[in-house]
Amino acid sequence: MAGSSLQALIAKRLEGRVALITGGAAGIGETTARLFAKHGAKVVIADINSKLGQSVASQIQSEFKQPVSYVNCDVTNETDVENAVNTAVSLHGKLDIMFNNAGIASRDKRIESVDGDTFRRVMDINVYGGFLGAKHASRVMIPEKKGCILFSASAASLMSGGPYAYTASKHAVVGLTKNLAVELGKFGIRVNCISTIFVPTPLAINGMNLKAEQVQAVSSSIACLKEVKLEAGDIAEAALYLASDESKFISGLNLVVDGAATLAKI
Repeated sequence: MAGSSLQALIAKRLEGRVALITGGAAGIGETTARLFAKHGAKVVIADINSKLGQSVASQIQSEFKQPVSYVNCDVTNETDVENAVNTAVSLHGKLDIMFNNAGIASRDKRIESVDGDTFRRVMDINVYGGFLGAKHASRVMIPEKKGCILFSASAASLMSGGPYAYTASKHAVVGLTKNLAVELGKFGIRVNCISTIFVPTPLAINGMNLKAEQVQAVSSSIACLKEVKLEAGDIAEAALYLASDESKFISGLNLVVDGAATLAKI
C-alpha cells in the first residue's frame, strides 16, 4: 500500500500546477506539454500554428484526462504574449510554470553573408520572445511569491564558431536567465534554462535536411557519452525536473543535456 502511494506521488510531480509552453505544438514543446500533463499539470500550449496546436492540445487532453488548451501566440508580439499569460490565469486562476521554448535556428556562419533581417528575426524570436514571456509571467507570479520560468537555450551558448544569429541569441538567453534569477529570487521565483545539442525534432530535421535517425547520429558522433541516443523526451525530462519541487533551490542554472559534447569542444 505504501509502495502504491509513493508510486502515485512520483507519477504526479506537477499535480495541480498550471504551465504555459510557447512553441508547444511540436518538437520539444509538444513533448514537454505531454509529459507535464502526464504529471498532473494543466497545460496551455502557445504557438503560431493554430491547426496543429489545437490538435495536439486535444490529443494530450484525451490521453491524460488533464485540461490542455491552445492559444495562438506570436512570441515577438507583446500583445499575444500578454494574452497567452492572461488566458492561462483566466482558465486556471494562476500560472506556476512558464516555459519559453519557442525558437528558430540560423545558418549564417560567415559574417559577410549574414542577412540583417534574418539576424533580427532570430533575435526577436529567441531573445525578445523569451523576454516577453518572462516579463508577463513574472507579472502574475510576483504577487503569488512563487513560480518557475524556464528557457530553451542551446549548447551554442557554451561554444563559439556556430551560426552568428543563433549563437548570439542563445548566449543572450543564458544571460537573461541569470539576470532574472537574481532579480526574481526575492519573490520566490526560480529561473533556469536548458541547453542541448541536436535533438531530432521537426525544426532540426527540416533545418539540417536529415532524417530523425541521422540527426541522432550527428549528436552521438559529437557527444562523449555513447550507447544512448538523445531524444526530445530527454529535454522534456530536464524541464520536468526544473519545474518540480525536486529542484526547489535551483535557480540561475543552465542545465546542459549534451552527453558532455561541449566539454570536448570547448
